[in-house]
Amino acid sequence: MTPKSSGGPRELSVQKIKGGTVIDHITAGYALAVLQILGITGREGDILLVAMNMQSKRLKKKDLVKVEGRELTTEEINRIALVAPKATINIIRDFKVHHKERIAVPDVIEGIVHCANPSCITNNERGISSSFNVVQRNPVTLRCTYCKQITSHDQIINQLLGES
Repeated sequence: MTPKSSGGPRELSVQKIKGGTVIDHITAGYALAVLQILGITGREGDILLVAMNMQSKRLKKKDLVKVEGRELTTEEINRIALVAPKATINIIRDFKVHHKERIAVPDVIEGIVHCANPSCITNNERGISSSFNVVQRNPVTLRCTYCKQITSHDQIINQLLGES
Protein backbone atom coordinates (compact mmCIF):
# COMPACT_ATOMS: atom_id res chain seq x y z
CA MET A 1 0.00 0.00 0.00
CA THR A 2 1.37 3.35 -0.94
CA PRO A 3 -0.10 6.73 -0.07
CA LYS A 4 -1.35 8.62 -3.12
CA SER A 5 -1.58 12.35 -3.13
CA SER A 6 -3.19 14.44 -5.82
CA GLY A 7 -3.41 17.66 -3.86
CA GLY A 8 -6.61 16.44 -2.17
CA PRO A 9 -7.13 14.03 0.71
CA ARG A 10 -4.58 11.22 0.98
CA GLU A 11 -5.73 7.81 -0.23
CA LEU A 12 -4.27 4.34 -0.01
CA SER A 13 -3.65 2.50 -3.26
CA VAL A 14 -4.17 -1.22 -2.67
CA GLN A 15 -2.76 -3.84 -5.01
CA LYS A 16 -5.32 -5.95 -6.89
CA ILE A 17 -5.39 -9.69 -6.32
CA LYS A 18 -5.36 -12.16 -9.22
CA GLY A 19 -7.97 -14.43 -7.70
CA GLY A 20 -9.72 -14.85 -4.37
CA THR A 21 -12.31 -13.09 -2.27
CA VAL A 22 -12.88 -9.54 -1.11
CA ILE A 23 -15.23 -9.21 1.85
CA ASP A 24 -16.37 -5.59 1.99
CA HIS A 25 -18.77 -3.66 4.23
CA ILE A 26 -17.90 -5.76 7.27
CA THR A 27 -19.32 -4.20 10.44
CA ALA A 28 -16.57 -1.92 11.80
CA GLY A 29 -14.34 -3.74 14.26
CA TYR A 30 -15.25 -7.27 13.11
CA ALA A 31 -12.62 -7.97 10.41
CA LEU A 32 -10.47 -9.98 12.82
CA ALA A 33 -13.52 -12.02 13.84
CA VAL A 34 -14.17 -12.77 10.16
CA LEU A 35 -10.58 -13.96 9.75
CA GLN A 36 -10.90 -16.18 12.81
CA ILE A 37 -14.19 -17.65 11.56
CA LEU A 38 -12.44 -18.49 8.29
CA GLY A 39 -9.44 -19.96 10.11
CA ILE A 40 -7.08 -17.47 8.48
CA THR A 41 -3.98 -16.68 10.51
CA GLY A 42 -1.88 -14.84 7.92
CA ARG A 43 0.72 -17.61 7.98
CA GLU A 44 -0.83 -19.40 5.01
CA GLY A 45 1.39 -17.47 2.57
CA ASP A 46 -1.35 -15.93 0.46
CA ILE A 47 -1.77 -12.18 0.09
CA LEU A 48 -4.06 -10.93 2.84
CA LEU A 49 -5.28 -7.40 3.40
CA VAL A 50 -7.20 -6.32 6.48
CA ALA A 51 -8.45 -2.76 6.75
CA MET A 52 -10.43 -1.65 9.78
CA ASN A 53 -12.58 1.35 10.63
CA MET A 54 -12.44 2.80 7.12
CA GLN A 55 -14.83 5.55 6.12
CA SER A 56 -17.96 4.33 4.35
CA LYS A 57 -20.86 6.26 2.86
CA ARG A 58 -23.28 3.41 3.54
CA LEU A 59 -22.11 2.35 7.03
CA LYS A 60 -20.15 5.41 8.24
CA LYS A 61 -17.32 3.01 9.16
CA LYS A 62 -16.50 -0.43 7.81
CA ASP A 63 -13.86 -3.13 7.71
CA LEU A 64 -12.54 -4.91 4.61
CA VAL A 65 -10.75 -8.24 4.09
CA LYS A 66 -9.01 -9.38 0.88
CA VAL A 67 -7.85 -12.99 0.66
CA GLU A 68 -5.94 -14.17 -2.38
CA GLY A 69 -6.32 -17.75 -3.56
CA ARG A 70 -9.54 -18.56 -1.72
CA GLU A 71 -13.21 -18.51 -2.64
CA LEU A 72 -15.65 -18.87 0.24
CA THR A 73 -18.10 -21.73 0.66
CA THR A 74 -21.79 -21.18 1.34
CA GLU A 75 -21.28 -22.29 4.95
CA GLU A 76 -18.47 -19.76 5.42
CA ILE A 77 -20.65 -17.01 3.97
CA ASN A 78 -23.49 -17.98 6.34
CA ARG A 79 -21.10 -17.80 9.30
CA ILE A 80 -19.89 -14.36 8.21
CA ALA A 81 -23.52 -13.23 7.87
CA LEU A 82 -24.03 -13.84 11.58
CA VAL A 83 -21.15 -11.46 12.41
CA ALA A 84 -21.39 -8.96 9.55
CA PRO A 85 -24.92 -9.02 8.13
CA LYS A 86 -24.31 -6.06 5.77
CA ALA A 87 -21.14 -7.43 4.19
CA THR A 88 -20.65 -7.97 0.47
CA ILE A 89 -18.67 -10.80 -1.10
CA ASN A 90 -16.69 -10.19 -4.27
CA ILE A 91 -15.19 -13.21 -6.05
CA ILE A 92 -12.12 -12.14 -8.01
CA ARG A 93 -10.81 -14.05 -11.03
CA ASP A 94 -8.06 -12.80 -13.34
CA PHE A 95 -7.93 -9.48 -11.46
CA LYS A 96 -11.63 -8.75 -12.16
CA VAL A 97 -14.82 -9.06 -10.11
CA HIS A 98 -16.35 -12.30 -11.37
CA HIS A 99 -19.29 -12.34 -8.97
CA LYS A 100 -20.58 -9.92 -6.34
CA GLU A 101 -23.29 -10.52 -3.79
CA ARG A 102 -24.57 -8.90 -0.66
CA ILE A 103 -24.66 -11.30 2.24
CA ALA A 104 -28.17 -12.21 3.27
CA VAL A 105 -28.93 -13.57 6.71
CA PRO A 106 -31.14 -16.62 6.06
CA ASP A 107 -34.49 -16.91 7.87
CA VAL A 108 -33.37 -20.15 9.53
CA ILE A 109 -29.89 -20.95 10.85
CA GLU A 110 -29.09 -24.64 11.26
CA GLY A 111 -26.05 -26.31 12.77
CA ILE A 112 -23.76 -23.27 12.88
CA VAL A 113 -24.15 -22.24 16.52
CA HIS A 114 -25.65 -24.07 19.48
CA CYS A 115 -28.51 -23.03 21.74
CA ALA A 116 -27.56 -20.89 24.74
CA ASN A 117 -29.93 -22.96 26.91
CA PRO A 118 -27.87 -25.82 28.41
CA SER A 119 -31.12 -27.80 28.93
CA CYS A 120 -32.18 -27.54 25.27
CA ILE A 121 -32.72 -30.87 23.55
CA THR A 122 -30.14 -29.89 20.91
CA ASN A 123 -27.46 -29.76 23.60
CA ASN A 124 -28.44 -33.05 25.24
CA GLU A 125 -29.68 -35.41 22.54
CA ARG A 126 -27.47 -37.04 19.99
CA GLY A 127 -28.44 -36.46 16.40
CA ILE A 128 -30.55 -33.35 16.95
CA SER A 129 -28.93 -30.39 15.27
CA SER A 130 -29.50 -26.83 16.43
CA SER A 131 -32.06 -24.80 14.53
CA PHE A 132 -32.88 -21.12 14.97
CA ASN A 133 -35.31 -18.61 13.55
CA VAL A 134 -33.81 -15.20 12.94
CA VAL A 135 -35.55 -12.67 15.20
CA GLN A 136 -33.43 -9.68 14.20
CA ARG A 137 -30.95 -9.24 11.34
CA ASN A 138 -28.74 -6.39 12.53
CA PRO A 139 -27.36 -7.21 14.94
CA VAL A 140 -28.31 -10.84 14.41
CA THR A 141 -30.46 -12.31 17.18
CA LEU A 142 -31.72 -15.90 17.06
CA ARG A 143 -34.57 -17.87 18.69
CA CYS A 144 -34.17 -21.62 19.17
CA THR A 145 -36.76 -23.59 17.22
CA TYR A 146 -37.03 -26.13 20.05
CA CYS A 147 -36.89 -24.30 23.38
CA LYS A 148 -37.47 -20.68 22.19
CA GLN A 149 -34.30 -19.44 23.99
CA ILE A 150 -32.92 -16.20 22.54
CA THR A 151 -29.26 -16.19 21.50
CA SER A 152 -27.78 -12.69 21.29
CA HIS A 153 -25.27 -11.35 18.79
CA ASP A 154 -22.52 -11.40 21.42
CA GLN A 155 -23.27 -15.03 22.27
CA ILE A 156 -23.18 -15.92 18.55
CA ILE A 157 -19.80 -14.24 18.09
CA ASN A 158 -18.38 -15.90 21.21
CA GLN A 159 -19.44 -19.31 19.88
CA LEU A 160 -18.09 -18.70 16.39
CA LEU A 161 -14.76 -17.57 17.83
CA GLY A 162 -14.61 -20.54 20.21
CA GLU A 163 -14.92 -18.42 23.34
CA SER A 164 -17.89 -20.21 24.83
